[in-house]
Amino acid sequence: MEFISPTVIIILGCVAVLLFLQWKNLRRPPCIRGWIPWIGAGFEFGKTPLEFIEKARIKYGPVFTVIVMGTRMTFVTEEEGINVFLKSKEINFELAVQNPVYHTASIAKNIFLKLHEKLYITVKGKMGIFNLYKFTGQLTEELQEQLQNLGTHGTTDLNKFMRHLLYPVTVNILFKKGLFPTDERKIREFHQHFQAYDEGFEYGSQLPECLLRNWSKSKKWLLALFEKNIPDIKTHKSAKENYPTVMQAVLDLLEMEANEQKSPNYGLLLLWASLSNTVPVAFWTFAFVLSHPNIHRTIMEGISSVFGTAGKDKIKVSEDDLKKLPLIKWCILETIRLRAPGVIARKVLKPVKILDYTVPSGDLLMLSPFWLHRNPKYFPEPDLFKPERWKEANLEKHAFLDCFMAFGSGKYQCPGRWLALLEIQICIILIFYYYDCSLLDPLPKQVIFDGRI
Repeated sequence: MEFISPTVIIILGCVAVLLFLQWKNLRRPPCIRGWIPWIGAGFEFGKTPLEFIEKARIKYGPVFTVIVMGTRMTFVTEEEGINVFLKSKEINFELAVQNPVYHTASIAKNIFLKLHEKLYITVKGKMGIFNLYKFTGQLTEELQEQLQNLGTHGTTDLNKFMRHLLYPVTVNILFKKGLFPTDERKIREFHQHFQAYDEGFEYGSQLPECLLRNWSKSKKWLLALFEKNIPDIKTHKSAKENYPTVMQAVLDLLEMEANEQKSPNYGLLLLWASLSNTVPVAFWTFAFVLSHPNIHRTIMEGISSVFGTAGKDKIKVSEDDLKKLPLIKWCILETIRLRAPGVIARKVLKPVKILDYTVPSGDLLMLSPFWLHRNPKYFPEPDLFKPERWKEANLEKHAFLDCFMAFGSGKYQCPGRWLALLEIQICIILIFYYYDCSLLDPLPKQVIFDGRI
């Protein structure tokens, strides 16, 4: 009987160890593939994405992959995965959002990747904390003008009221004064097309435009609006302010980079980014405050102590005034925590290790702020509206609570977050100063699993 030589045994043993280590390193997260090729779990995920994410977490654990419309999306829900999402150099924001940007604004990959960082720096600079003082007076005047147009008596749908108040204010400040229509028919037309575009945005970011006829029609209408008005926006000079609007700064950069033909497309992106979240946050903040009498009363007392008894005279709101009313900002941030985005994404450039799994390059690494904000480990009593929890945040140094991800994370956080907070703060002050408000219906319950917050 012949014996296998020790050398052969050693070689075979080394090969076995290498194969085991390779298998271990390539062990991928559990994968939900669905039963239809390419579509994968698209129907189930698209129907109730937030419910889908939570059920998958319970069934498969803190890391799992879902195949949707040919895309591998790997979700992380616990600390180690979150740390990779926030800190790894092997994942990328721009490549994760490039395809949705192409579908929703018709900006090609090469143009987007070339211009994104420069545009981000430009917009962030215009709307950053050091330039907020330039917007305080403008916002106050615009909001008071629109409130005067809307009247001070009667009943209305709160969401509709917020749209009619904040759409013109935001458009006139970020683009140019007078861009928002004043004719009733044109106002209705703008509302109709922007709402259709916004409500179909998630589908439009993933599906071919030919399958979304009404959404495509509204997208083209908005692009045509900017095509028509870009020359006027570019040459507009404010009678009161000597600095360019945010859109004018964007146009200057596009001209410098020889991409002026994409001005309407970037105008559409700026419009959607500035309106799609501000109105819902304002709506829910008012709804939460009015449904909590003690909080409402405290805010009213604070406004009276700063601005005096309500009257018909216009008031001026300053940065010092806002610092005296911290509860308003806490309420806004607590609302954003409870109504955070469903998911944010990064593209995996090289395989990354999370727990015992290796997430392959090409996957989209997904994090759900909605569920993260409901983790009692980070936010005690997470389902309750508790503005006082924001006392712990160092807001004077512009720092949020740990694991608050509503504005994204890392290098490319939402560049307009501070301006949006400022606009809603002033909005709350003025409405509560001029109006005696109450909810006629109970606070609407959020449908947790509707996929849209």
